[in-house]
Amino acid sequence: MTESVVVAQSTVEGEAKPRVNRRQVAKARTRLKVLEAARNLFAERGYDAATIRDIAKGAGMSTGAVFANFQDKAELFEAVFAEEMAAMAEDFSKGVAIDDVTAARLAGGLTAGYHRALDHLPLMQAMVARSWFQPEDADQRIREFLAPITETISDTLQAGIAKGELRQDTDVALMTRMIWDIYLSNFRRAAYQNAGIEELTPLARKQMDILVAGQLAK
Repeated sequence: MTESVVVAQSTVEGEAKPRVNRRQVAKARTRLKVLEAARNLFAERGYDAATIRDIAKGAGMSTGAVFANFQDKAELFEAVFAEEMAAMAEDFSKGVAIDDVTAARLAGGLTAGYHRALDHLPLMQAMVARSWFQPEDADQRIREFLAPITETISDTLQAGIAKGELRQDTDVALMTRMIWDIYLSNFRRAAYQNAGIEELTPLARKQMDILVAGQLAK
């Protein structure tokens, strides 16, 4: 390879991977600090009681620095929501990965989600509550954040159909929505009846057994 070719290749690679300047790095670090402080405060107090002033204090910066990265508290909460749902989607995927019948796989996904959410229940409560009072555009974004989780549920049901465990005419879309609704409704037990993972794990399995029973192939 000639020297000119080497130089040309290095130039192309350099163009493909532009350097990130210090200002960009500092802004990214600030954003991460704000998100972490906001997540901790939302998890501790819920949405309404968490203020931008307290979030800024938790991040060790001014409120101006928070507003430089997020338009308002709603946008900040949405960013926290997106991160939380992405992590929960990974938990669901791992939970349904067990080699077992469909009901057990679904219960495994729900239980994995509970393991994450019960550690910071006020955050989950705030997410559920906020989902009821969103503008249409925000609601659409929330649905996109949830999509990986509902797709995992749907794929699990489809796998049950493919291996002949579930009926071919199973309404996968409807069952997916029902399972997600069941998952959310169980948080009321955690919030108002102090139900922990020990109570929710067998409950989720019983719920999935009953729901799936009506779709078992004859």
